Amino acid sequence: MFIQILDFIGTFAFAISGIRLASAKHFDLLGAYCVGLTTAIGGGTMRDLLLSQPPFWMTNSFYLICTGFALIWVIIFRKFLIKQENTWFLFDTIGLALFAVVGIEKTLAAGFPFWTAIIMGTMTGAGGGVFRDVFINEVPLIFRKEIYALACIIGGIAYFICYKIGMGNIASGLMCGLFVIISRILAVHYKIHLPTLKGDNE
Repeated sequence: MFIQILDFIGTFAFAISGIRLASAKHFDLLGAYCVGLTTAIGGGTMRDLLLSQPPFWMTNSFYLICTGFALIWVIIFRKFLIKQENTWFLFDTIGLALFAVVGIEKTLAAGFPFWTAIIMGTMTGAGGGVFRDVFINEVPLIFRKEIYALACIIGGIAYFICYKIGMGNIASGLMCGLFVIISRILAVHYKIHLPTLKGDNE
């Protein structure tokens, strides 16, 4: 139940982040819905396929319905969401944190080791954003200087440490999500980023 709640909240948050960016690019309603849905289910779909499981959204229509509600939400509050640049960052960060936790939990439940769970958590959190950015013709965020996928890795390590010292799954998951959110906020606020590779002519 805990993972389902996180999954549903993360789906709504990620769908809003995708639809909000699609609206800024003047996509039509169907296009915006597709971007929001892909943002919400893209990372989890890759995770489930690698874990040899049926993609989660194919057995539960909630994710399609939830994205529809996210589209209605953006339509109703579009003026506020478009004017507030930090709203995209807020929903994207929440979705990133929650999906990282879901990815870790599902991978551990499937019997895989922790290092695999951290990779799958990162893929679950950041994968949908890659599809979203490709759809709206932007360089995927994880390939830019901003701390994004690394935040999921930091959260995954926090989960591992908390779990090893005897904290339960729920507490470890909450700490994981908290570390992802804090990492993202601190990185953006203080302009912390990974070094970039230089070209031969630079």
